[in-house]
Amino acid sequence: MESRHKILILDDDPEVLEMYKEMLSQLPSRPEIHTALDGARGLALLEAEPFRLLICDLKMPKMDGLQVLSIVRRRFPELRTVVMTGVQDEEFRSRAYALGVDLFWLKPDTQQNIQMFLECLESLLGQDPTGGFRGVQSKSLMDIIQMECLSLSSTVLRITRGPLVGKIWIVGGELIHAEAEGAMGEAAFRRILEWKAGTFENLPAELEHERTIEKPVNALLLEAAQAMDETADPAAPGASKETVHRKSVWRLSSLAREGAEWVVSVSGSGAPEGCGTQSAEEVAKWMRQAGDSCKRLSERLGAGLLSHMEGRSLQRRLVFLPWDDKTFLVAWPTSADGSRTLEQTKQLVSTWDS
Repeated sequence: MESRHKILILDDDPEVLEMYKEMLSQLPSRPEIHTALDGARGLALLEAEPFRLLICDLKMPKMDGLQVLSIVRRRFPELRTVVMTGVQDEEFRSRAYALGVDLFWLKPDTQQNIQMFLECLESLLGQDPTGGFRGVQSKSLMDIIQMECLSLSSTVLRITRGPLVGKIWIVGGELIHAEAEGAMGEAAFRRILEWKAGTFENLPAELEHERTIEKPVNALLLEAAQAMDETADPAAPGASKETVHRKSVWRLSSLAREGAEWVVSVSGSGAPEGCGTQSAEEVAKWMRQAGDSCKRLSERLGAGLLSHMEGRSLQRRLVFLPWDDKTFLVAWPTSADGSRTLEQTKQLVSTWDS
């Protein structure tokens, strides 16, 4: 049986330990969760058995979090480390990253922040990264920006790549401002997107910040993807990964252009693909059940193959469309013209994998 990763949470508050122990039990990989109330006990546990990840508070009596992290970095260089703190202090943040922590996170206080935090931890438990942004190794910066905008977030993304630091302001899912290397607005945003790896952090939102970017984020991401296509070296080791990221941007851009809300596609028993929704697995399960039911009914009636299904709820219009070796479910707003949604769906999926 495959062994489960072990996580150690270090905090001097027993109630906090219990709360985060319960929270981390929701992780898909089902890691073993251990806790310690002080630095000495935490280091003793790390010496006694192998751990994959340490989550450490900063302010603790006798031995604070930075002291613990300094010792951990020398004794356990392979251990992934996360600072989770309620202290909003740039000096602490800088000192923590100087010690090589994988992620510095302000204690999440909303469901959205909690979900992002759990995704970061699950990523850190996975295999060693070959690229991407620290905290969510499987994601490009484009992916991270898409996630924030699709979820209508308000946040400031702070992106660090060595000595380079950039910030991206998002309010209500809209990109409003960016700063990097002395540049501002769209120019700064484009520079940041050129960074292939680094560290990202979610800072508190600044809802009243001056707006310098008016162009929709999808349009900016599409322009960046086109620029990457023009400059990419097909023989480069990272070319295939960049291709995946560009495809993601193209798909999101297609959704915006056609006016659809989201698309989920399934192929056989493989993993579903979703764009514009974070519920692809749940939607795909329904799609497979609906497809099987229609197939049985069709065989009983001798009606032939299913061409498509259309439906409408209070929230949206849905088009279920078998296409080549895949099946698509496309969601449209209720305001969409019902007489045209089928043709629009066909137009959308015809170029989905091109």
